[in-house]
Amino acid sequence: MKIRLSTKDDLKDIIRIINQAKVYMKNNNFNQWNENYPNEEIISKDIYLKESYVLIDDEKIVGTFVLSFTDEISYKNIYNGKWKTNNPYGILHRVAIDNLYKGKGIAKLILDFSEKEALKKEIKNFRIDTHKENKSMRKFIEKNGFEYCGIILVEDGTERVAYEKKL
Repeated sequence: MKIRLSTKDDLKDIIRIINQAKVYMKNNNFNQWNENYPNEEIISKDIYLKESYVLIDDEKIVGTFVLSFTDEISYKNIYNGKWKTNNPYGILHRVAIDNLYKGKGIAKLILDFSEKEALKKEIKNFRIDTHKENKSMRKFIEKNGFEYCGIILVEDGTERVAYEKKL
């Protein structure tokens, strides 16, 4: 399994995997993503900013995620809690794994890679947010040492549960 920065040539496969995740979310009754988000424009911007990554297995793209080290606007205000620190942080966004590869430890590979990249930049904090009904992601986050910090509001005004971890 290999992880690399995404290129424009990967867009079709990234959207395919994102669309699988949208169906999963709809089938599990939470609308973290919808027909308008994330879309090709957002993914293209992630690629341009060199924040989009893909996982490759036997030359096939089997997962995608965004790793960012820029301040997240929606993290400025947190409700019903507080961040553990105000120090610089890494962020994991838009994690999606091909349906045929779910349950094979790929999310852990993504997290381990992301945390190592943060430490290379001497960033010792990591944040993640997700929909309150995204039980599988919340379980994964909590199992991997993240602490619940509170509620944030994303761009469209919907709530997300926010977590932070000291690396």
